[in-house]
Amino acid sequence: MEYLFRLLILVVCLSPAFVECRVRHYRFNVVMRNTSRLCSTKSIVTVNGKFPGPTIYAREDDTVLVNVVNHVKYNVSVHWHGIRQLRTGWADGPAYITQCPIQPGQNYVYNFTITGQRGTLLWHAHILWLRATVHGALVILPKLGVPYPFPKPNHESVIVLGEWWKSDTEAVINEALKSGVAPNVSDAHTINGHTGRVSNCPSTGGFTLSVEPAKTYMLRVINAALNEELFFKIAGHKLTVVEVDATYVKPFETDTILIAPGQTTNVIVSANQGAGKYMVAASPFMDTPTVAVDNMTATATLHYSGTLSSYPTTFTSPPPQNATPVANNFINSLRSLNSNTYPATVPLKVDHSLLFTVGLGINPCPTCKAGNGSRVVANINNVTFVMPTFALLQAHYFNIKGVFTTDFPGKPPVSFNYTGTPPANLRTTNGTKLYRLAYNATVQVVLQDTGIIAPENHPVHLHGFNFFAVGRGLGNFNPRTDPNKFNLVDPVERNTIGVPSGGWVAIRFRADNPGVWFMHCHLEVHTTWGLKMAFLVDNGKGPKESVLPPPKDLPKC
Repeated sequence: MEYLFRLLILVVCLSPAFVECRVRHYRFNVVMRNTSRLCSTKSIVTVNGKFPGPTIYAREDDTVLVNVVNHVKYNVSVHWHGIRQLRTGWADGPAYITQCPIQPGQNYVYNFTITGQRGTLLWHAHILWLRATVHGALVILPKLGVPYPFPKPNHESVIVLGEWWKSDTEAVINEALKSGVAPNVSDAHTINGHTGRVSNCPSTGGFTLSVEPAKTYMLRVINAALNEELFFKIAGHKLTVVEVDATYVKPFETDTILIAPGQTTNVIVSANQGAGKYMVAASPFMDTPTVAVDNMTATATLHYSGTLSSYPTTFTSPPPQNATPVANNFINSLRSLNSNTYPATVPLKVDHSLLFTVGLGINPCPTCKAGNGSRVVANINNVTFVMPTFALLQAHYFNIKGVFTTDFPGKPPVSFNYTGTPPANLRTTNGTKLYRLAYNATVQVVLQDTGIIAPENHPVHLHGFNFFAVGRGLGNFNPRTDPNKFNLVDPVERNTIGVPSGGWVAIRFRADNPGVWFMHCHLEVHTTWGLKMAFLVDNGKGPKESVLPPPKDLPKC
């Protein structure tokens, strides 16, 4: 009887009608699949054989259970990017941070409740470079009867942007780590798994978005790429931005959006042009000329109903790769909705004021022949994070000593001109260091880019929290004058923020979620090199302010 009841819940909760249902069940089979891209065939790791993976649909206040079953040779973990995981850090997913990975032949049920969130997020593998193909959309619908704070579109569509390598991505990063130099860039970008027509593979097809004249469409755009920020635009059409990272924003119109790895942006498109076909383009943004990127533009087609397939496509020119003004125009236009229903609860008093430098360094590596005896590393406050072999949250919860320390520096150990001439010593220190916070403490973190090797935009993701981006600027942050220009009224609320090349960004959040929460660059190459750290947030008072006990099926290391 219990089995039949659970089966009934499973069927009802996966219904496309989205009836009121408090629990939604999904099964993720992690399997290998042969697929053809760029005129070649290779085997990739997928969920349920799909690339991108299946979209998870839920409503605000739903509980989501996802049974992840590992059928491949790699260890696996899945992160529900942007879900706050209130007291349920065990379901957050980063391997060796909140859980040990799911080993081959094993499974784990991720169990979390969506509280106070609605909009578009993503899920992805959070171990090795499996995120390249193990990713998908996570759509959180408003509560039944609660409207969008903007005119409801006639239709919605998920648009997942990504990268594609002809080679096996694990081989790409392993070779780079062995040599000590940067890994090869990807061979193409993708829109919903398709590159569109590219010069070295003219037979490659593209994704088609079918529209009807005079209808409106909400596109839930997700950047699931490993290493590159992307511009997104549609020929002949304006995009009205209404949400980023599952938080509503004051609507504004633009022809181009910028979206970093891990970020999401919802836009409304009106099918108000003449019948025809219009190019959709995703192209890279990189304003540092010394940093290599994949310069291939992924294309798709917005196709008006009734238009013959032979009809010519209206093309669009993507912004130049170094179009910083286009990027800044988009970023500076983002403001929280800050309405009575959706207020911007910016912390006005700060308990911890932190300065984190983010960037690269060079450490000795006698075996790295390509690096001439050195290797490129990444760091925060000159600490290159060392991944533990036992999950940090388990070590914290069970008070296991020797796994980590809580002496992560709140400011750089040595002050220098961060965006000017690099210091003579480019070495970093290594350690598994956490920064400890009391429950409900308010935190300001200024993320300062450094010019060591090269200045570069770093999209930094904070697990377990949303934050407000209260300030942004070029050059070195000035603690005396720059806070006077902070926006404490309606700053954009996000979970992933771009630190500008040769500049800084200031974020604020309240540490009201106990546990161990990862913060890292969402460029996978920089995470691999060590641009990561974690906050340890202590329990508050009583069980409702404390980490829940771990589930019985939590994977073992």
